[in-house]
Amino acid sequence: MRESEQQAGLTRMRLIATGLLVAMAVLFVAARVLEPRHAAFAFVAAFAEAAMVGAIADWFAVTALFRHPLGLPIPHTAIIPTNKEKIGENLGNFLETNFMSYDVVHAELVRIDFAGSAAHWLAQPANSRAVADQAVSAVPVLLRMIDDKDAAGFLREALSGALQDVKLAPILSQVLSVLVAGRQHHVLLERLLGLISSALEAHRPYIRQKVHEHSPRWLPRAIDEKFYERLMEGVQNTLEEIQGEDSEWRVRFQAATEELIENLAHSPEYEEKLRSLLESSLNHPLFRTYVGQVWEDVRDRLLADAESDDSQLSAHLQSALQAFSRALERNPAIQQRINDWLRTFAAETIVSKRELIIALVRRVIRSWDADTIARKFELHVGRDLQYIRINGTIVGGLVGLALHCVSLLFT
Repeated sequence: MRESEQQAGLTRMRLIATGLLVAMAVLFVAARVLEPRHAAFAFVAAFAEAAMVGAIADWFAVTALFRHPLGLPIPHTAIIPTNKEKIGENLGNFLETNFMSYDVVHAELVRIDFAGSAAHWLAQPANSRAVADQAVSAVPVLLRMIDDKDAAGFLREALSGALQDVKLAPILSQVLSVLVAGRQHHVLLERLLGLISSALEAHRPYIRQKVHEHSPRWLPRAIDEKFYERLMEGVQNTLEEIQGEDSEWRVRFQAATEELIENLAHSPEYEEKLRSLLESSLNHPLFRTYVGQVWEDVRDRLLADAESDDSQLSAHLQSALQAFSRALERNPAIQQRINDWLRTFAAETIVSKRELIIALVRRVIRSWDADTIARKFELHVGRDLQYIRINGTIVGGLVGLALHCVSLLFT
């Protein structure tokens, strides 16, 4: 409720309570004037008199909470403004003790189904579309804030930093070990040999021409052609021999592979060579140019898509959000885990920061002057306190009437 509404309600109830006091005063005067005419007016006068006393007493009590009644510095009045510092301190202690404990906060958060509510909300196409559009709309702003050179440099540094503490040689050794265990290195060798054999067959005319060009001029053409045929036959036979399961070439290849795996796993020299090769590659001008071109291409594509009326990125993001929400709705166990994590995280965060929260409450209350704190308290509770005045008027009148009746019994 706004302060203007609170002030209007307070003013209305204050007028009612004060109007009732005035009515009792008028009633008392009228009853006293008419009392000689009829004894019944004595009862009315007793009621009105006691009602005025009760109304004035309660008015004094209520007013004394917020200010000095009639502006008179009567002791133990204007209680709230006078005790502003104590109120701030005690209110902070009250909040810290009764509201900022882990058990209280966590118990309140248990009532909230964070994951289920979020999943149900995102499952609505309009909501997931709105989230996707808002996320994509921020892309052009972010991209234009980033300078191309800075972005390319960041990518290089990020890649270099990510690999800085990684031992490359042992990782490569493990990869090769997996290949060797599945005999994939032999498959790779056979594929490579097959490619070489196919390339030789496809380029036989070119090879023949090169052999003829580098042969002595005095060598007969027939001998030159025979040399070429023997050369091609020897190369093909060697390639076929290497592909044989029990060939010496295979044995040597297996031994060389196992030696390489061993050296990669345990030799610092191999690690240093790989690290040097990686650093030289990352710092090479061609790599820098390539990274810059990749960034520019990615940026241009993202900008074009984000600024189009039919953004594919937004559509894909919306589909991903809806798929995630539907999967989450169908999995209560995951919902429970997410809720437990969020509740625990929120409760621990609030409790860990409760001193800051309580300190804020105390600082705000200390910053208020006496009139401000009195006005704020009165706006929140003053309307209900006016009922005390009204009830005091009625109860006081009834008590006065009862006492008048009792007094007649003893006369």
